[in-house]
Amino acid sequence: MTPQIQPVRKQELVRRECERWSTEGVTITFEIRDNMNGYKAGAPREGMKHSYVKQCDYIAIFDADFQPDPDFLHRTVPFLIYNPKRALVQGRWEFVNGDQCMMTRLQEMSLSYHFTVEQQVGSSTFAFFGFNGIVNLTTVEDMDIAVRATLRGWKLLYIDDLKVKSELPCSFNALRSQQHRWTCCPANLFRKMAGPTIKSENVSLWKKLYMLYSFFFMRKVVAHILTFCFYCVILPAIVLFPEITVPKWAAFYLPALITLFIAIGKPRSVYLLVFWVLFENAMSMLRTKALVMGLFETGRVQEWVMTEKLGDALKTKLIGQVANEHHVRFRDRVHLLELLLGVYLLFCGCYDIIYGKNTLYLYVYLLLQSTAFFVVGFGFVGKFVPASCFLLSHR
Repeated sequence: MTPQIQPVRKQELVRRECERWSTEGVTITFEIRDNMNGYKAGAPREGMKHSYVKQCDYIAIFDADFQPDPDFLHRTVPFLIYNPKRALVQGRWEFVNGDQCMMTRLQEMSLSYHFTVEQQVGSSTFAFFGFNGIVNLTTVEDMDIAVRATLRGWKLLYIDDLKVKSELPCSFNALRSQQHRWTCCPANLFRKMAGPTIKSENVSLWKKLYMLYSFFFMRKVVAHILTFCFYCVILPAIVLFPEITVPKWAAFYLPALITLFIAIGKPRSVYLLVFWVLFENAMSMLRTKALVMGLFETGRVQEWVMTEKLGDALKTKLIGQVANEHHVRFRDRVHLLELLLGVYLLFCGCYDIIYGKNTLYLYVYLLLQSTAFFVVGFGFVGKFVPASCFLLSHR
């Protein structure tokens, strides 16, 4: 039998890596801060207080739930040295727990497409993309730095074959918190940075058009509103108003084509496309709420909830226990708005079966989608993990 490999804590991995670089003659120090002030941005701020920082040319930031490629610095620093412009360099996420449950498989599909297509296209055409501050060599963090650096004439480079191991949230509440942040923050950034982007003299007209219209307005605003309003509200309502017609190309053919493109990122999961569509629609209500908060700066717009992760050190021991957890409080799992929308879709589906006169057979979609909303609404998604088992993703 192959001996079981005990997981190693991330701090220990970092310490060992520092020792390895030190033996090669590199001046490197392993430090741990004693507070969480400022979250991820607070880490470099705390580190910059040390006197030896004045000798450094570059600053690298990595989250605690990511394991960088050992060749990360070897491959990125030469580019930064020989490139005539300042640049932000990013690698590709790989997921160590993609097969953990259905929810992680569906997340893996979306994110694989995001890196395979969206990040690569943005980098190669306009040298701009939705910078993920977790896998980069930079000075601050995430999408905000992508916009601000671009306005100062910096170049963004995405390296697809530079792999970085990461962990997907396996708890549904953790995923909801993450998706709220990933939707609310870009919308709020769009609100704050649209004016400076238009006024910038360091960005070409075509690049401004790409950033404001294609990247922010269409992908970060319109896409969420369209998914929720059309597929979860308007399309179901046409069974109640038969005088309203929707072309088949808009209701089925075009969405089916877009969905097939999603499979490019992870071909092995193509058989899960139907589940992916239902799950993405079920998450659209949460994203639309977050979008409104970000655009109009209301509600939880300033809230920063860190994504809960199990972590490698706990995963082997706890994943086997997760399925046996039965004491999760019911009220902590229930999401009322999703349940109400599920009732609405179920009503429309039943109405279409009894009184429907259209030829689209919408009741099939409506019944499946209502089931997805009920599953999400009652929290029967992902793993049920005690709060004490989680690690926080930002250090």
